[in-house]
Amino acid sequence: MSTIITRPTGTSDPREILLPEGARKRLLLVSYHFPPVGGAGVQRPVKFVKYLRKFGWDVSVLMAANPSVPVFDNSLLIDIPEETNLVKARTWEPDYSLKKNMASKNQNRQSASLLSPLKSACRKIARSGAGLLLQPDAQILWYPNALKAGRKLLKEMQHDAILATAPPYSNLILASKLKRISGLPLIVDFRDEWDLSSKYLENHQQDRVSHLIQSRLQKSVMKHADAIVATTKASTQRLLDRAQQSGSDAIGKCIYNGFDMDDFDHLDEPLKKHSGTAQKRFRIVYTGTLWNLTTVEPLIHALEAVHHSQPEILKNLELQFIGRKTPEQLALLERIKQTACTLVSEEYCAHHEALKKMSNADALCLLLSDVEGADRVAPAKLFEYLAIKREILSITPAGETADILGSFWPASNFRADNVSGIADWLTERLTETHDASISQPEQINQFKREYQAGQLADLLNQLVNNGV
Repeated sequence: MSTIITRPTGTSDPREILLPEGARKRLLLVSYHFPPVGGAGVQRPVKFVKYLRKFGWDVSVLMAANPSVPVFDNSLLIDIPEETNLVKARTWEPDYSLKKNMASKNQNRQSASLLSPLKSACRKIARSGAGLLLQPDAQILWYPNALKAGRKLLKEMQHDAILATAPPYSNLILASKLKRISGLPLIVDFRDEWDLSSKYLENHQQDRVSHLIQSRLQKSVMKHADAIVATTKASTQRLLDRAQQSGSDAIGKCIYNGFDMDDFDHLDEPLKKHSGTAQKRFRIVYTGTLWNLTTVEPLIHALEAVHHSQPEILKNLELQFIGRKTPEQLALLERIKQTACTLVSEEYCAHHEALKKMSNADALCLLLSDVEGADRVAPAKLFEYLAIKREILSITPAGETADILGSFWPASNFRADNVSGIADWLTERLTETHDASISQPEQINQFKREYQAGQLADLLNQLVNNGV
């Protein structure tokens, strides 16, 4: 029977579980995305690498040598210990700029020819055929070279366990193969559930054949995993249920995403609140991607409600959206320009710059769409928001994110259909003096990256000591 393990009582301080000198072990981390690759998904594996060494675990990282990715962030390199063994394997994917240009040309290509519908159908068939070959994702083109490099590494250097983090889910397939070759215990770390990614990710293959292929691939990974890690309790249980259906007896552990206090050391002194009677501009900052799982639509509706009732107060509001936006979300942001508030829209920026923008906010915005499965999701930025200790305006469905936020910012936590409640919150912040304080600030310590690395070390030690 599958079980979820929890951290023993009394080990809240990571230093309490340090391994004795001379008992160091080595982990192979499989992560296609790794610095200098940027983005929110890179933070979790990087922080594991940074802090696992404090618990007696050294790390080798199997990563892409030429990753096809949209953003790079050299500032993340500072977190990688010098002694980390980085093994790079080339992928056969085209450069990301080429993929982006090709996608843009396909979207913009128009023809008045009578053959246009036929040409369009042929392009769809071609894309579908290519998609069927690239399962579970385009990063499968990394698999051949990565497998060769991983096999060579395991032969030349002793390792004690393997950890793969996903997405991309090709990481899990690669690690599963390396586990079968080496016999080492395997932990699969789901930053996002495979099924939810398949359902909501942009440009993901939604056809029946792709679904069947990915279901079989996921079943195989689950069958060979010794432990399953996820970023919420509900996701952990859901994945364990799937594993059990696949005949796996893997154990499970929830390790939330979190924050690293070292990341905040460089921040300048936050902007001070203005004194006197003059109304200061109220700044709300959102960082991250705006897409179908984080739609800004409920906030737009609330802004428009305020615009119709008290349009003049919106001149005191500044909205900052930092990160990538899909065309649908950009169209929603355009509606803000019909109001008196100030809109600042920027693309991805380096992690330390994003933290500065958060620290200079009066409130931070967290968005999570009310769709099936979202109750099991906790966005990674939630925990850095908590560490910043600015009020959080959250628009999320009922579920794990809402439960976490309810412990810290209960008065600013709304459902998407509560447009009047969001509008009232905005009106209060723009017309009244409001100095919000986080509830139970000491409770955020459970989300420190160092503590979470200690949780992972507990799991690794359990698997190795039990001879899995």
